[in-house]
Amino acid sequence: MSLADRVRYPDFLQRVMSADEAAALIPAGANVGMSGFTGAGYPKAVPLALAARIENEHAQGHPFRISVWTGASTAPELDGALAKVNGIEMRLPFQSDPICRNKINSGEMQFSDMHLSHVAQHAWFGFLGHLDVAVVEVAGVLPDGRLIPSTAVGNNKTWLDLADKVILEVNTQVPEKMDGMHDIYYGTAVPPHRKPIPMTHPHERIGEPYLHVDPAKVVAVVHTQQGDRDTRFAAPDAVSQKIASYIIDFLQFEVKQGRLPAHLLPLQSGVGNVANAVLAGLLDSPFEQLTGYTEVLQDGMLDLLRAGKMVSASATAISLSKTALADFTENIDFYRERILLRPQEISNHPELVRRLGIIAMNAMIEADIYGNVNSTHIMGSGMMNGIGGSGDFARNAYLSFFVTPSVAKDGAISCIVPMASHVDHTEHDVQIIVTEQGLADLRGLSPTQRAQRIIDQCAHPDFRPALHDYVARAKKGASGQHTPHLLDEALSWHSRYVKTGSMKLG
Repeated sequence: MSLADRVRYPDFLQRVMSADEAAALIPAGANVGMSGFTGAGYPKAVPLALAARIENEHAQGHPFRISVWTGASTAPELDGALAKVNGIEMRLPFQSDPICRNKINSGEMQFSDMHLSHVAQHAWFGFLGHLDVAVVEVAGVLPDGRLIPSTAVGNNKTWLDLADKVILEVNTQVPEKMDGMHDIYYGTAVPPHRKPIPMTHPHERIGEPYLHVDPAKVVAVVHTQQGDRDTRFAAPDAVSQKIASYIIDFLQFEVKQGRLPAHLLPLQSGVGNVANAVLAGLLDSPFEQLTGYTEVLQDGMLDLLRAGKMVSASATAISLSKTALADFTENIDFYRERILLRPQEISNHPELVRRLGIIAMNAMIEADIYGNVNSTHIMGSGMMNGIGGSGDFARNAYLSFFVTPSVAKDGAISCIVPMASHVDHTEHDVQIIVTEQGLADLRGLSPTQRAQRIIDQCAHPDFRPALHDYVARAKKGASGQHTPHLLDEALSWHSRYVKTGSMKLG
């Protein structure tokens, strides 16, 4: 397909240029808002060209770094390429690239880890500084200049509104029939002018299918023909299947108790293999007419839609394996009737999460015996990826699950510890913890009751006696008995791992 078939606004055809020419329009020191959310909808050509330019500038002794704002994680063509040439000064709000992660943890790159629902509003408030350039992938341009969004919406609406200059990457590999699958809400405002968001059902349209941009700000149009990152998921293993079975049994119990409707409430599922295993488990569950209200539509939710178990799904991005993407493209007419892609300030909005009564399921790195959850840091100081949207959902969900295998590193690390080495979600936001050992329902419990249940239900047997011993001694030795801790031992498990390679005593 030619670019003219997708770019039907004549003036923009006069601004078509190469990725190298477009990258030359981005100055050193700029704040650059780029599209992309969890490996979908990110610009493919301009970041690579910019990385080559930065490398050349550095070779000539000219400092050149930019700050990169996105929706969430992107791909090697963006995060990896720019990090490799040391081209990123500040990165926000989330990343998952190994080169980026190494730069952050070595102190060579600054990283602002943010709740994903906060990014757009903080940009509008001016908290993040001035946005100089937006680089946004789109699927096409209408004759009146409106933009057909791509496979991710993310923060694109905000970047297009706030940036001084806009570079559009028009990706003609994005299925043309995605036109109409998006719902872009332009009703948000800065306090004190905010009004309630008019949504009461997860598949309710409240906006329009297209993005707006001031044509005068568009300085370049770059043609690309490249697919998104291939998001590969491992087949559910015994551990993830066990976790999924506990969650599904629990949901069935909640229905029997009258605390959930028979069709459940809208589902949110974080990114990863365990999350996909839970969704796969729902395929064989008795639940029908499910709905999804989440950040990222992954293979598992697509399977539920195709099987007729789920009637609709709302997200801000579609991040699929090659096999699932082929199915999505081949059956796009079917999926367009059932999927809505929205800005992430809507997909993750606390007001909507609470109103719709979301059932939230998110992964964690570790939890402590009182229910505090660490979802971002390794051994307290090393950033993994970021908090993402888990906090947006956890605090406001009807039910909030956090899931993990009970051990890591071949059993050397316990994922249930006396004290979390970093806290992203306090005990007040964590209702249910699940490992392959069992499920701990923490609702309505005191701290010491939570500790008993978490250790008994979720800790691995290799670590369970030591955890019980810690609590017993803390009850005797701590100055306060509401949340008893032995302060000189609370993080000793992490210290022992750093020194010896194992959390186990001896």
